[in-house]
Amino acid sequence: MYVGCVIHTEQQKALLEWWKTSCRDLPWRKTRDPWAVMISELMLQQTQVSRVIPKFESFLKKYPTPMKCSQVPVARLIEEWAGLGYNRRAINLHRTSKIIVESHNGKVPRSLNDLLSLPGIGPYTARAILCFAFEEDIGVVDVNVSRVLARVSGELVPPRGMQEKADDLVPQGKGWTWSQALMDLGSVVCTSRIANCHHCPLEQFCQWRGEGNDPAQPKTVPDAPNGKFKGSDRQGRGRLVEMLRDRTVVASELGEVMGWKDDPERCQRVLMGLIKDGLVECNAKKEYSLPR
Repeated sequence: MYVGCVIHTEQQKALLEWWKTSCRDLPWRKTRDPWAVMISELMLQQTQVSRVIPKFESFLKKYPTPMKCSQVPVARLIEEWAGLGYNRRAINLHRTSKIIVESHNGKVPRSLNDLLSLPGIGPYTARAILCFAFEEDIGVVDVNVSRVLARVSGELVPPRGMQEKADDLVPQGKGWTWSQALMDLGSVVCTSRIANCHHCPLEQFCQWRGEGNDPAQPKTVPDAPNGKFKGSDRQGRGRLVEMLRDRTVVASELGEVMGWKDDPERCQRVLMGLIKDGLVECNAKKEYSLPR
């Protein structure tokens, strides 16, 4: 056995032992139902765990299968999505449920290519479903896992290389536990702001250990002029959709609802984007509502 393999084995043992007493109690970890796992992954995209937990449990009680989800108007899902942000995910979920029913006999597919063909399912989400629902031994690389692997190895590599690195580290037959453990490590110990190296089970294997430049940070950080939410187009979109969850909105109300009373052109531009995305519909009376 070569040295690299020995190191991998010791890393695996150390992390898995740590996770036995440090794992987070999350509802989606108690199931292997592919539909439930898919729902959790879609809800968790850029949304805090604490906000997702009650929504996840409530949603599954109402829509426990793709069939149930596909049979309701998409407006119902947008209403259920309140508080999770990025409402387009609700539309993608509705479209996905219909495809699963029509093309996969009502069952979430278990091949990577089939999963990637579903609306709103990207490389990370597809692999997460394969690992967390079907227990395949593949690496699942989210932002937390990428950070941990970059710091331990001492280098930040492109996504494809990071995926290969993650796949290589998965212990045979323990892909589910390994990936959950890596995510927890990145979420509570090796965080973006604070690296609690002395509490990390991988400290002895880490090439960084909190000293010098952080390998998880790119050498040049691009400007993010659109990063602020307040006053952004996304805030205006969210305000309108939130109001439409309660009632229809007429054209004369758009400025007040969206927060741009003195900018009708911006209201119209953002409104057209919502209509294009399938989040808003307009009738002959110029009344706007969630899609039916």
